Amino acid sequence: MAKRIRKVIIFVNSIREEANNLQREVSEHCRKLGARVELIAVWGDELPEVDPDADLAITLGGDGTLLFGARALAGADIPILAVNLGDFGFITEVSRHEWVEALDKYLAGRLGVSKRIMFLARVSRGGSTLAEFSGLNDVVIRSSDFSRIIRLGVHLSHTLVVRYRADGLIVATPTGSTAYSMSAGGPILHPEMDALVLNPICPFTLSNRPIVVPGSESLEVVVEDGQRTNVILVSDGQGSFALRPGDRITISKSEKHSWIILSDRRNFYEVLRSKLNWAGEPHA
Repeated sequence: MAKRIRKVIIFVNSIREEANNLQREVSEHCRKLGARVELIAVWGDELPEVDPDADLAITLGGDGTLLFGARALAGADIPILAVNLGDFGFITEVSRHEWVEALDKYLAGRLGVSKRIMFLARVSRGGSTLAEFSGLNDVVIRSSDFSRIIRLGVHLSHTLVVRYRADGLIVATPTGSTAYSMSAGGPILHPEMDALVLNPICPFTLSNRPIVVPGSESLEVVVEDGQRTNVILVSDGQGSFALRPGDRITISKSEKHSWIILSDRRNFYEVLRSKLNWAGEPHA
């Protein structure tokens, strides 16, 4: 079914000159289609207010720009056309040379939209909730110093499952499974799965391994006593929060989702093969 757009939100990685130049082309094209355009510069951690009645969002940058846009749009059910201007993008499937074709195909009803789960992390101290973080990729609990071991207790279904002595812990969504978690040896999940990955970073005990749990599972991480370094929580690599011993972090699937417009030029497995060089060549 053909779609009509009345308003488009464009997220621009404003520190990239290429993104600034492209946004002028994209804005002009959208206005020719009869749409109003709102430009949002991606800068810092503070999220802007967005118009929930917008019909479409376009991100111009890399995966980081998309993550910013996804958090800003969480719960608005606005589809995102993610245009990749970065060097290594797993989520942004549309190249800068394909955006016009991709937009036209989407408006003609010829491109699908991928529903992605997001995470919700709540930090509690002394029984009170201090902070909440939502994101598309991952939440990381780690030392604020370089390569210092921290101590964490992890509960699933109100059961203590493991006590980690590690550089940290990554809890990733399927979308985030190809980001930091993959670099730390975690499994790759199809981005539309309903699951979460628990992946310790350089655990002291080699038997500690990544765990994949259902998206319905609620996870609680306890910052244990006896830390020899400061501990922080980092959300989507774009915001941090200082933790203390005794803090409890509840991480679960958010009720909000992100909607990513798919490319018909390549699917998830083709992106994996290309980005990870799975062609079997000598330099793989």
